[in-house]
Amino acid sequence: MAIDHQSSEQRIAAASAPRADRRTWLGLAVLTLPVMLVSMDVSVLYLAIPSITSALDPSASEQLWILDIYGFLLAGLLITMGNVGDRIGRRKILLAGAVVFGVASTMAAFAPSAGVLIAARALMGLGGATLLPSSLSLIANMFVHVRDRGLAIGIWTAVFAGGSAVGPVVGGVLMHHFWWGSVFLINVPVTIVLLFVGPRLVPEFRAGASGPFDILGVVLSMAGILPMMYAIKTMASHGFSAGTALIGLTGLALLVSFLLHQKRTPHPLLDLSLFTNPMFSGSVAVALTGMMALGGMSYLTGVYLQSVLDKDVLAAAIAGLPMACAVAVFSVGAAKVAAVIGTRNAFVGSVVLTAVGMAGVLALGVGSPLWIYLVFTSIAGVGFGTQFSLVSEVVVGSVPPERSGAASSISETCFELGTALGLALLGSLATLTFRAGSGGHEFGDTLGDTLRTADGLGSSGEALATAAKQAFVDGMHVSALTAALMLTAVAVVLTFVMRPGARAAVEEPVAS
Repeated sequence: MAIDHQSSEQRIAAASAPRADRRTWLGLAVLTLPVMLVSMDVSVLYLAIPSITSALDPSASEQLWILDIYGFLLAGLLITMGNVGDRIGRRKILLAGAVVFGVASTMAAFAPSAGVLIAARALMGLGGATLLPSSLSLIANMFVHVRDRGLAIGIWTAVFAGGSAVGPVVGGVLMHHFWWGSVFLINVPVTIVLLFVGPRLVPEFRAGASGPFDILGVVLSMAGILPMMYAIKTMASHGFSAGTALIGLTGLALLVSFLLHQKRTPHPLLDLSLFTNPMFSGSVAVALTGMMALGGMSYLTGVYLQSVLDKDVLAAAIAGLPMACAVAVFSVGAAKVAAVIGTRNAFVGSVVLTAVGMAGVLALGVGSPLWIYLVFTSIAGVGFGTQFSLVSEVVVGSVPPERSGAASSISETCFELGTALGLALLGSLATLTFRAGSGGHEFGDTLGDTLRTADGLGSSGEALATAAKQAFVDGMHVSALTAALMLTAVAVVLTFVMRPGARAAVEEPVAS
């Protein structure tokens, strides 16, 4: 709540508010449960796809929908569900979403066909879209002291980021001991705990808005975001096609219509005036570009570890834990960093660290030792943890508590879109470089396809495999350099756009 447009009296009041008690911190622990589930389910499925394919025999199209329908619904419904939670009660929609998520997870675990699994994953996306904005916005109500709120949001961010990182590890362990459905069934006991403990430790809050709900805005936002997400992910998986591009452009046009409608309607889903605040707009830009870099490079380095360095899936997942730990530690400590050097400097510094980590990928080669990967991804993790925590803090603090659900859904939508764009743009750039570097060899569509062909050629396939690995590394370098330059440009822009005196609600309190 304490950014440029607020008075010094408001900042002092926030800083001198009552400190959170033990019950409130236990409530935060409850709120992290759905966050962990939603973020894990973005990545946990990758390891299970081969077993799902063997058991359910999905078509290529069905396999794509199994992977992506969850993210589509999650991104498309975040803005809507953030507003619904503000109106009917954030705890109420949190618990309702948990029921949907738990039931859908059970359906997915025992799905007898690909179609049922796709439907279950869609329901999981619906449930997940209610869990994220409601859990983050409740923090704004539960933690009124500025220092407590900064720490609480840091913990929330650490759990969210950590869930994506540990998802493959958890999936690997479960798949090693149980059947593919266990990656979904693990959600059920956690959901039951949330439903049992949540009403006892998490207070209810609603905005009590009396204006009409923006139904047209809901339709336009979903009609714009869903086709865009579909087009981005489809082109990332299958390359460019005129039909997919047309779908994406249609979504973009509808999204522009949504924004024009939001400017005109008296009761908008999305308060566009927020973007006139340099701290808010800068934070959203960091969320989008940061997740583009993280999403794209996580995918490429995962392929690098497994197909170039020949690590197995679980070993590759474990190699990602140092970065996950760096993200977690600096998410929690971001408030203290910003209190010492200022929010603008913390933002700029974190983006620069991320750019350094991305540039460090250029040091990776076909036979590089693993420690190079660990060092530079950990540096990037420090930047990611700091910036993502500050994004959440600035966005939640930019509006009154009764609008924090709608505001938090904006940053979370940017996170989802950023991930999809990173996979599409950086992944496609790496693929183009890979194919251009064939050097006369007959490469397949991907590195994996090429290596399987090389294995079937015996000793004569060694040259093909070596050339393919080097071409992939070259493509990864081009994408890493692009990400580093993009982040550097954002850091430069933030230096000028975020006013020197701007401070988010992560500052040290004036009075305790």
